[in-house]
Amino acid sequence: MGSRLIIGGYMLFKVIMKPDLEDGGFNVSCPALPGCHSQGETEAEAIGNIREAIEGCLDALNERARICSSNEKLIEVAVS
Repeated sequence: MGSRLIIGGYMLFKVIMKPDLEDGGFNVSCPALPGCHSQGETEAEAIGNIREAIEGCLDALNERARICSSNEKLIEVAVS
């Protein structure tokens, strides 16, 4: 299975969390979205922060969708 799964209408992403040995807290990243990283003082804070980062990355990716020529359509597709 890939790095995301949809359950109950939510898209689930696998994330990688590791302790920040230099500054304390935790670093977390989402491999399915290159460049999507965050951190937090606690595991719970890091998870909340990566959730916001994932939402922001997905919003940014959707904003990049542009029609380039008159024979193209911009269509939204639901994934399950």
